Amino acid sequence: MERPALDDRSYRVIRLPNQLEALLIHDADTDKASGALDVNVGSFSDATDMPGLAHAVEHMLFMGTEKYPLENEYNQYLTAHSGYSNAYTASTSTNYYFEVAASSTHHDSKSTTPASTLEDLTLDSQPPLYGALDRFAQFFVKPLFLEDTLDRELRAVDSENKKNLQSDNWRLHQLNKSLSNPEHPFCHFSTGNYETLHDKPIARGVKIRDEFIGFYQKHYSANRMKLVVLGRESLDQLQQWVEELFSDIEDKNLPRNRWDDVAPYTSNELGKQVFAKPVFDMRVLDIYFPYPDEEELYESQPGRYLSHLIGHEGPGSILSYIKNKGWANGLGAGPAPLCPGSAFFSISVKLTEEGLKNYQTLVEVIFQYIAMLKETPPQHWIFEEMKKMSEVDFRFRQKSPASKTTSALSAVMQKTYPRDCLLSGPALIRKFNPDAINRGLECLRPDNFRMTIVSQDYPGAWDKKEQWYGTEYNYDNIPPSLMERIHRAAKATPADRPTELHLPHKNEFIPTRLEVDRKDVLEPLKHPKLIRNDEHVRTWWKKDDRFWVPKANVHITLRSPLASISPHAGAMAQIYQGLVQDALVEYSYAADISGLEYQLIGHSLGMDVSVSGYNDKMAVLLEKLLISMRDLEVDSGRFKIIKERLLRGYKNVEFQQPYHQIGTYSRWINNEKGWINEQLLAELPNITEADVRIFYPQLLHQLHIEVLAHGNLYREDALRYTDLVESTLRPRKLPSSQWPIRRTLIIPPGSNYLYERPLKDPANVNHCIEYMLYLGNNQDRQLRAKALLFAQIADEPCFDQLRTKEQLGYVVFNGTTQHNTWLGYRVLIQSEKTPEYLESRIDSFLTNLLVELNDMSEHKFQKHKRSLINKRLERLKNLSQETGRFWNHIVGENFDFEQVTHDVDHIEPLTKNDLIAFYNKFISPGSSVRAKIAVHLVAQSVPAAVIEEPNANPEAKFQLVMTALSQFFDANRVPANPEQLARRLKGVDVNSTDPAAFIGAVKLYLTEDARVPDLQAQQIVEHGMLMMKAAMPAEGSEQAESNATTKPVRIEDVRAFKGSLQLSPGPRPAKNLVEFEDFEAKL
Repeated sequence: MERPALDDRSYRVIRLPNQLEALLIHDADTDKASGALDVNVGSFSDATDMPGLAHAVEHMLFMGTEKYPLENEYNQYLTAHSGYSNAYTASTSTNYYFEVAASSTHHDSKSTTPASTLEDLTLDSQPPLYGALDRFAQFFVKPLFLEDTLDRELRAVDSENKKNLQSDNWRLHQLNKSLSNPEHPFCHFSTGNYETLHDKPIARGVKIRDEFIGFYQKHYSANRMKLVVLGRESLDQLQQWVEELFSDIEDKNLPRNRWDDVAPYTSNELGKQVFAKPVFDMRVLDIYFPYPDEEELYESQPGRYLSHLIGHEGPGSILSYIKNKGWANGLGAGPAPLCPGSAFFSISVKLTEEGLKNYQTLVEVIFQYIAMLKETPPQHWIFEEMKKMSEVDFRFRQKSPASKTTSALSAVMQKTYPRDCLLSGPALIRKFNPDAINRGLECLRPDNFRMTIVSQDYPGAWDKKEQWYGTEYNYDNIPPSLMERIHRAAKATPADRPTELHLPHKNEFIPTRLEVDRKDVLEPLKHPKLIRNDEHVRTWWKKDDRFWVPKANVHITLRSPLASISPHAGAMAQIYQGLVQDALVEYSYAADISGLEYQLIGHSLGMDVSVSGYNDKMAVLLEKLLISMRDLEVDSGRFKIIKERLLRGYKNVEFQQPYHQIGTYSRWINNEKGWINEQLLAELPNITEADVRIFYPQLLHQLHIEVLAHGNLYREDALRYTDLVESTLRPRKLPSSQWPIRRTLIIPPGSNYLYERPLKDPANVNHCIEYMLYLGNNQDRQLRAKALLFAQIADEPCFDQLRTKEQLGYVVFNGTTQHNTWLGYRVLIQSEKTPEYLESRIDSFLTNLLVELNDMSEHKFQKHKRSLINKRLERLKNLSQETGRFWNHIVGENFDFEQVTHDVDHIEPLTKNDLIAFYNKFISPGSSVRAKIAVHLVAQSVPAAVIEEPNANPEAKFQLVMTALSQFFDANRVPANPEQLARRLKGVDVNSTDPAAFIGAVKLYLTEDARVPDLQAQQIVEHGMLMMKAAMPAEGSEQAESNATTKPVRIEDVRAFKGSLQLSPGPRPAKNLVEFEDFEAKL
């Protein structure tokens, strides 16, 4: 197997008698094992009258097998062994994968497990990987497709689809698909929803379970499966397990799925322009060319050559020219394989306001550049640059997490790469093939493309709506006058096109010094050394002693209270950051494609500057970055563009998925300081370029500098980088008494606070809740250990109850939450159901969890401890992971570099009684000292759950019911007549505990007023049963539990709320910094 220089794994490819192909990977040092299986069937194989079928079958395979019939048995096993699983359905494949502890006990752990339980633990005689593979293999041997799990998983698919309904990525991708050749499966709606997978099939008399089983039996065949197994065991042992567990999968000798005889775009779809209205305020020009499938050309990868030039950002590039015109902020280009036999080459441009006005001229520029490439033979020197960087990147590729490795490789195995090139095939460019480059270039012509213009404002009227996501759009032929201009541009001579367009210069950033001074060490150092510590600077340094790559990460915090002293200052810092990055685009692009990148990020403590990648030319990039920060010239045109882009960005935050938004508000109400989006947005219109010219020198005038230099660097390099920062920026010292302090609010015992906000997106149907229990200070080691162990125990039951069984929503998270000195436990749910209802279900789950804790055997409790310890002791996979760990402890100012070891030391002695006491005090809804704070984001468009509001009076609730039913009927394409509906519901007590009268009235409306056939009416009622029942007060424990909790105190004024609470201490160093100091100069 051709592999990276530092790859110490062993590989073997085998083929079972049933034609299943497997790649076995032995990694003696891994602490995580994994398996992944890729099946050559995906959404392109969906039946045309049942979109989403492949995706739904993927969901169903997790719901029990003949050998392991319990629907959550697989996930329970993985959770008990520090693992997890996931899957995805793509166009031509479905990929399943899991990760699990490599051993039942971690060899780095000095276990203090009580002797009485050691005998129990030895019952786990097989390594966790064997048990996981056994359960995993049954997905493909004998899945059950249980009838009673079918509806719940279809609702999970539906929830997943609704989660994406307001996502522009999904909307615009589906629009492109929906407007493609209807004879090519690219046109399919791949996710599916309840209507396509349940309602319509039932209306046609289809038995859904039979359809699922039929799809599985038709397409799932051993010869279409590629398995990858990674473990600590020998290759012979792994092979024995694979042969034992996977040989029973049936081989149906199915051909590989290909679509060679049909094109995604025909003459009917080419030469078209689409104007699409997005949810986000964005402006994009997308150009799509049908392009050859280059799978067999893996040695030369001609599409990468074209992508390199058309997508270039340096001098002479398309982007450089249109950016200087003020028309664009970014450009990307490259081939996109669709399936064996089909591909696109796409060019995507992020437009400014002026770019939108001049989009036709911009398209001409793109074709003029393509004309230049066609008249210039493919350049060998450009190929050699690309080839060299592909070799360097592959040679020094570091390990990735086990499941990421297996999942990716199982997908790669579906390709035709030689089996000794499974690792290198996609990565290495080996041969210069100018003929293949020219053939690809010939596809980029005026009669072979379609374009999409995305904008909320242009053209201003859209006369069509896409079927699945509701995207408004126009669709027509490209006007003849524009097409004529494009044809002229495609034939442009050097005299006819801008002189600014030319091939890139030679790349001076390609690394040439790749030596690593490797020395054997008994044990890697667990912390960086503090090699400078004075009034101006703290410099931390660690020479890499784990990964031995010619790379480094240099992180610099410029500590200043001015950066976020007010929303006005925070917004100016954001503009300044954007202007610096904008000014560096052309220069930094050569570094970026050479494996060297920078970041500039503003935050509450100041500004972070970082450079990372190959260390050879790192100092050159850092110096240019610092000089650009110091000497920035605020250009009026670029200021206007950056400010407008930032303004749109702030507005677009309000249209993200709710679960992406909620963390901002949770942190805001829990931290002493900080600003939210709307506060920054309010300031932005008032900021002028003169303000920024005055502000940024003040920001840099007085600083404290903190540096971490980690990787293939000597002490002298770290000190030289520090001197470079000091000498370039030349700041006054910032006394430590003026450094910002990270503080959080202390939520008092017995509290029950609620902060609620309406969501801005009127079309979003999902609410979101983050339910947080404040535990205390995250530097309290014993409390932290208990919180981590409780979260480990609660994780799988929470997901199983709230997502799998109750189907509250697709997005369900739970676990510890930590920021600054805050330590808490949280449950986050995004759902169509109201936050009040979700909160009652979380209370119910937490209440019932006590039973599980009390009934838990000592053996199971010890397994949870072992699983958590394995997670905490999981090895770092690459240099950046270790840098990130160091940097988090440095900027967090706790310097707790050995936190993982301390966590394990405090987890190991915990007993079940310790956890029950912890639960009774901090978690139980019945606890008088529990401290709770919840954030509710409330959707405007609520088709189902608006009626769940428990505190509404009867008349108000009647109106809520009417609104919800009308919206629910609209969603099911049933006419909603408010007068007739009110007549049917007249006299029905919506507060009754018996929903029979309510449901009967709804059925009468459907059958007699709306003229819906009886069968369809019954299906609609069944579909809406959860919603209708939620309108009624629940009998028994659920309602009692909801009422048992203290009525929440609403946070109306956040400033007053913060002012009423005490503040936590700031972070304290785990050790005196003197213990980290090492000022002696030595190599």
